[in-house]
Amino acid sequence: MSSRPRPAHPPDPHRSPDHPAPSQPEPAAPASDRRTLIADAAIGLVASAGLRGLTHRAADAAAGLPAGSTSYYFRTRTALIGACYQRLVELDFAEYDGGGGGEGPPAEPPVPPDREAAASLFAGLLYRWLTVGRERQLARFELSLEAARSPDLEPELQRAGRAARARAAAVLAALGAERPEEAAELLAAWTDGILYDRLAGALAHSRPAPDPAELTRTTRRMLDAALSAGA
Repeated sequence: MSSRPRPAHPPDPHRSPDHPAPSQPEPAAPASDRRTLIADAAIGLVASAGLRGLTHRAADAAAGLPAGSTSYYFRTRTALIGACYQRLVELDFAEYDGGGGGEGPPAEPPVPPDREAAASLFAGLLYRWLTVGRERQLARFELSLEAARSPDLEPELQRAGRAARARAAAVLAALGAERPEEAAELLAAWTDGILYDRLAGALAHSRPAPDPAELTRTTRRMLDAALSAGA
C-alpha cells in the first residue's frame, strides 16, 4: 500500500545546495544538546571559512554527527543561521553572568555595584572576546553582514541585538543613567567598534596582544562617556 507523498517545502534562498534529505533518526542525545552542538559547529565554520563554508554537510562533519543530522534539526540554511545568532547571544550572556555553557540568560542577571566594577567586567569581556572568543566574534560579524543583505535573516539579528542592549541598559541604569537605552546604544557601538578594529580592521594583524589594563582604561572612559550621554 503506497503512502501519500509529503507536500513539498517552499524554496528557501538560504538553503544549502548540498544537504541531504533529512532523515528521521532517533536522537541519541536530547534534541537541545544536539541543536547546541550543531550551532557551535556552525559558528566555527562561519568563523573559519565564512558563509560559503556553512552547509548542512559541513555542519554534520564539524559536529561529528551522522549525515543528515543538521537537516533533521534545522531544515533550511536560514534556520541554521538563526540558530547561530541565538547561540551567540547565549554564550555572550553566559560569559557576562560568569557561567559556562550558555543555556539562556537568568531572570535577574548580576549588576556591578559601581563604575569601577563595571569597567572591570566589560574589560574582562572584551579581553575574552579578543582572545579565546575571537572566532565567535568573527562569526558574528560575518553573520551580521549576511543579515544586512538578506531581509529574511534580519529579525534574528535584531532580536540578538536588542537582547544585548537590554543587558547593557540594565547595568547603566543601575549606575545612574537617566536614559539607559540611549547610553546602551553608544556602549554597544563602541564595543563593536573596538572588536572589529582589533579583529578585522586594517591594522588588526600588526597590533600587540590585548592588554587587560589598557582595556580597563578604555572601558572606564567608555562608561564615563556613555553615562554622561545618558544623564
